Amino acid sequence: MSQPVPPPAGFLSGAAPGLRVVVRYRIEGGLTDALGHLVACDAGACTIRTRKADVVIQLSDVVAAKEVPPPPERRRPAQ
Repeated sequence: MSQPVPPPAGFLSGAAPGLRVVVRYRIEGGLTDALGHLVACDAGACTIRTRKADVVIQLSDVVAAKEVPPPPERRRPAQ
């Protein structure tokens, strides 16, 4: 028998800092995603370090979250 899947906020609360994740969350007018490394998570919010900045997301706004693999290696420029 498989284990029940935790809700997105539960997944983030139990995840170790440094884990690479993608989080879909509500914003005014729709939804958006944050892709990066989990910096911290407490009872009310989590912080994701994206390429551009740290994004603080209220757990009540999270609709989906999961671990993602490391980014692909950057290609060498063509010579």
